Amino acid sequence: MKIRGFTLVELLVALAIFAILSVLAYGGYNSAVQQNEIARGSMARLEALQTTVRLLTQDFEQLAPRPVRDVLGDGRLPALLADQRGQNLFALTRAGWTNPAGLQRATLQRVSYVLEDGKLRREHFAVLDATLASEPLQRELIDRVKSIRLRFMDGQKQWQEQWPPLNSPPATLARARPMAVEVKLELEDFGEITRLIEVTR
Repeated sequence: MKIRGFTLVELLVALAIFAILSVLAYGGYNSAVQQNEIARGSMARLEALQTTVRLLTQDFEQLAPRPVRDVLGDGRLPALLADQRGQNLFALTRAGWTNPAGLQRATLQRVSYVLEDGKLRREHFAVLDATLASEPLQRELIDRVKSIRLRFMDGQKQWQEQWPPLNSPPATLARARPMAVEVKLELEDFGEITRLIEVTR
């Protein structure tokens, strides 16, 4: 009985087929890895957007009519101070600062939002009336921000571009709060997102 083995040509053909299948399998695996990374990046981006909108909403909803002392100690800043001509978009006093550790501190918190180099940052102080020695705690919320614009509805249901409004009576200037706030956030990838927030009275 004659035993026949593989010829050199057959071995070369088998190796060539194996090489082709390996290349195809690696290409499929590489594509799957890239798609997974893209999906993770998209999810992280969406989560950052949701967090940004949630924090903006909570801060304005819990806006408290409590002015604060300025860092020099010789004046007061309104409960809400918004002038969008610079990097500091607005600063406000908010209620509802949770205290799970039971620390001796107020439940009010001074919060500000800063837009710098396309990055939106939230800052807050550990104390309500900060001094020059106080360092804000910073948290970057989202990047690739093209612009953020705010409008404030006053008691006469008129929209104002800054707060306090220029025509506010001096007696109510420091504690004045809008009825609602419109936030327009424009991102490079998501476009313009508009959020209307009712301020709790």
